[in-house]
Amino acid sequence: MKLVDGATMIMSGGSRGIGEAIAVRAGRDGANVALLAKSAEPHPKLPGTIYTAAKAIEEAGGHALPLVGDIRDDDFVTEAVARTAEQFGRIDIVVNNASAIDLSRTEDLPMKKYDLMTQINSRGAFLLSKLAIPHLRRSPNPHILTLSPPILTDPKWFGQYTGYTIAKYGMSLVTLGLAEELRADGIAANSLWPRTAIDTAAVRNVVGPGLQTSSRTPQIMADAAHAILTKPAREVTGQFFIDDDVLEAEGVTDFSGYLNGGREEDLVLDFWVEPKGIVGADPSKRI
Repeated sequence: MKLVDGATMIMSGGSRGIGEAIAVRAGRDGANVALLAKSAEPHPKLPGTIYTAAKAIEEAGGHALPLVGDIRDDDFVTEAVARTAEQFGRIDIVVNNASAIDLSRTEDLPMKKYDLMTQINSRGAFLLSKLAIPHLRRSPNPHILTLSPPILTDPKWFGQYTGYTIAKYGMSLVTLGLAEELRADGIAANSLWPRTAIDTAAVRNVVGPGLQTSSRTPQIMADAAHAILTKPAREVTGQFFIDDDVLEAEGVTDFSGYLNGGREEDLVLDFWVEPKGIVGADPSKRI
């Protein structure tokens, strides 16, 4: 299936990695994509900028609107939503992709980093979604998709990185709350999370080097997001999806095309997920 004709997506982040892959996949359907990101200049450790991502969207067949700014800045986000609606005439999809990560243990985590994570992750998702709601109400198939994990309360998920868990679970609470709050409006709110590590700059530079061949490519998240965003909004909301579950439900049985140079049995699990039959990962092999 394809996104509805003339669909407009507004995304936080998106200059590289998973966000860019989702945006380019939407571009293949001819979608309009507004990107809200700070990365106007190349970074030595983080390849890609908002402008290279916009070019990739255009080359895929879409229309891009790069908007340089900080998701923590209320005035910037307000103006970005207004400019997106003005340029494309509508907003149909919100993708909360921007995220900050620091895996320090509690006593080692500077409060400045804690504040950064909560402001970008949960507050950023709340703000962009909030401002887009009036436009989503006018869409024929409105979706909010947040890249955040299922909420699990088993203590084993909290023992190593409490600060980061709080920041990511905050994004998931945005999904839970908006799904119920906007149910009568027919606006879907869902979360999507990867089963395994995904080869992104964040994984290489923050989580640790050497995980490339134990990761999948960002394309698996892009394909899973596309499958969710093409479903009728009134029929799918309040869900916490895992990428390979989504694609398996779509009939995908061979996931080898998403390997990043390694073997399926060597894949490393992502945070907050359990292994499954189609992934040969050892539960002890985790980010």
